Amino acid sequence: MGSFVLTIGDSINSTFYDFDVAIFKFFAAMQNGFFTVLAKVFTTLGDEAFVIPMIIFAVALMFFKKTRKYGFALCFAIIAGTLITNVLVKPAVLRIRPYNTLQDIDWYMQAYFGAGTLSESDYSFPSGHTTAAFEMATALFLCFKSDKKKIAWLFPVLALCTMGSRVYLMVHYATDVIGGLIVGICAGLIGYFLSKLCMYLIENKKPFTMLQEVDLAKFKPFKWTEGKGGKIAIAVVVVALFCIGFIPSLSEGGDKAIRCAYVGEDYDCYNEAKVDDEDYPPINGEYYCKIHYNQLRDAAAENSDTNE
Repeated sequence: MGSFVLTIGDSINSTFYDFDVAIFKFFAAMQNGFFTVLAKVFTTLGDEAFVIPMIIFAVALMFFKKTRKYGFALCFAIIAGTLITNVLVKPAVLRIRPYNTLQDIDWYMQAYFGAGTLSESDYSFPSGHTTAAFEMATALFLCFKSDKKKIAWLFPVLALCTMGSRVYLMVHYATDVIGGLIVGICAGLIGYFLSKLCMYLIENKKPFTMLQEVDLAKFKPFKWTEGKGGKIAIAVVVVALFCIGFIPSLSEGGDKAIRCAYVGEDYDCYNEAKVDDEDYPPINGEYYCKIHYNQLRDAAAENSDTNE
């Protein structure tokens, strides 16, 4: 795979190889059925099936005066983290997933299959799940801490568990999740301070002050949200969104997963193939992950031009 030679990802692989492998050994040694299910629970907190509905929920929180700053903080944090990780860093670093690059290590592959052979369709650094968990955790921690609520400490603990789950499931190097932690914290800080800016403008600057009157809790159908009913409703919604992401994850991976069709000299790709996606139609009847799709599409186009 000459197109991937001498990328930043390759440099990270060689520099931190011993560290990453040592951490994989630690998690491989503790593998069992209970921990695998637990890892899937925590990894859901960073999955797009949970994060995307959460950003919609965050927008809804903006329409209630008491939860407005939380909504702003979550929304800005998720947007910032997504842009930094998926738009800027992953395409710049081009780090291949460990279950592809470490196929010559028998114990690692045994641990990967033992953890359920989960996979993603894109690059590895930084961990998007870890970024998502920490961007939300940091934003919420700062918001709740500013209100002097002890529950604030719950969020970084959950984020750390999500971070560990990605290595336990063998889908990310330790350096990937450390990168995700850094990006997530930065994104959470961005979200929190932008939220503070928005609240300041709404409370002090015209014409933003008119937004103070926007409070759905004032309307009769939403009066119940002012008391304990509002807290219960938020908890129920978050749990429901989590279940929407978690329940399907129980059947992910394994032999039923549709893998990328790429077979190369360096590795056979275990990435999730992009199927049922009009942006990634099959090439010669085969489905590929994001990484190999663009490469093989261009090669197929060149062959087509040559034949003509």
